[in-house]
Amino acid sequence: MIRIGIIGGAGYTAGELLRILLNHPQAEVVFVNSSSNAGNAVTEVHSGLIGECSLVFTDALPVAQVDVLFLCSAHGDSKKFLDENEVPGWVKIIDLSTDFREARPDHDFVYGLPEINKVEISKALHLANPGCFATCIQLALLPLAAHNLLKAEIHVNAITGSTGAGVKPSSTSHFSWRNDNISVYKAFNHQHLHEIGQSLRGLQAGFSQDINFIPVRGDFARGIFASVYTDFDGSLEEAEKLYQEYYKDAAFTFISKKNVDLKQVVNTNKCILHLEKHGKKLLVLSVIDNLLKGAAGQAVHNMNLMFGLDEKTGLGLKPVAF
Repeated sequence: MIRIGIIGGAGYTAGELLRILLNHPQAEVVFVNSSSNAGNAVTEVHSGLIGECSLVFTDALPVAQVDVLFLCSAHGDSKKFLDENEVPGWVKIIDLSTDFREARPDHDFVYGLPEINKVEISKALHLANPGCFATCIQLALLPLAAHNLLKAEIHVNAITGSTGAGVKPSSTSHFSWRNDNISVYKAFNHQHLHEIGQSLRGLQAGFSQDINFIPVRGDFARGIFASVYTDFDGSLEEAEKLYQEYYKDAAFTFISKKNVDLKQVVNTNKCILHLEKHGKKLLVLSVIDNLLKGAAGQAVHNMNLMFGLDEKTGLGLKPVAF
């Protein structure tokens, strides 16, 4: 069994992580840390786990008792936690914040997008889980970058559910504001652009095209729908063949000849892509669940790879009913 500790256990991502791990045949959750909830039952916060979980939040850090530590804290807090607390060298770390996604000489975290780094992930001690927007958008572009076909500006419009803003209430996540409403934020300047560019340059040396990204807040709880387009000289059939070949061994990324929608992926670890050709433009539609393929599900996928398990272990999640 893989013994697991979770830091920052009260958020949406940690709740989804627990839901997966409690049903994972090779996982044992040893502790769930949350200073603000210490002493409370986990089900008092994650009420959907009633009947499945008897864990209690703790403010203790028994990190020597686990094989892997999931960091689900706010952005900036993972680095602070590791600076202030000693984690034994044998303990693997999977960080779900932005803190270590950028490759730098001052850390050894491997970027955890299995569709490009499966071999490196399987050998990793420390892993940086990708961002949700970054996952959705990269998967729409990786086959083009792998064949040096990103030759023009890239345009992205992507809408995300309110859970992407985290569990802490804010003026733009309050129901009365978010419901029946959409809005743009961080246009052309979203923090996930850094990791997207990093991955594309890793596949297509010298990639320097602009990524024009317009993030949109949606009036739904979970999921990301990204519309991505750029110049492509080939036919739709050539593009579909390119994508099918690139993702033929991917555990959770699929190509659909039919148009896609969020209900196909919500509550699953899938990314589904749909391609269209419009004149010189190739349009790629990409849909994921931001809390699963964009966060907790991908983190467990990475854990499976890091411990030599089948990639799909514990991730047989089902889409929501219509």
